[in-house]
Amino acid sequence: MFQKIVSLFTPAAAYAQEINLRPTGQWERIGNLTVPTIITTAISLIMLVVALVFFFMLVWGGLKWVMSQGDQKNVEAARNQITNALIGLAIVFAAWAIMQLISTVFGVNIFQLTIPTM
Repeated sequence: MFQKIVSLFTPAAAYAQEINLRPTGQWERIGNLTVPTIITTAISLIMLVVALVFFFMLVWGGLKWVMSQGDQKNVEAARNQITNALIGLAIVFAAWAIMQLISTVFGVNIFQLTIPTM
């Protein structure tokens, strides 16, 4: 019994039990994650979600305007929502355009996050 316990702590026993920590199958791509990849994906995902939110706000404002039945208070609220949604979409587009400008001028592609080296 004592020999079995001691044999667990010997180097030979440690070499015999090789542990594979690399992900396999559908999780294999997780092993290739880097900080730039995570940042790039987060920026792209945030831009997409924000653009979709403002687009649906625009559509909902249009529906509210159509369903207001001429009530001035409801028409004004719908008009304000449409205006705010358009401003939000313009801000998202401007942020995307600035990132593309940075990519063109400085060679730093934020969407790929590959910083050039010398």
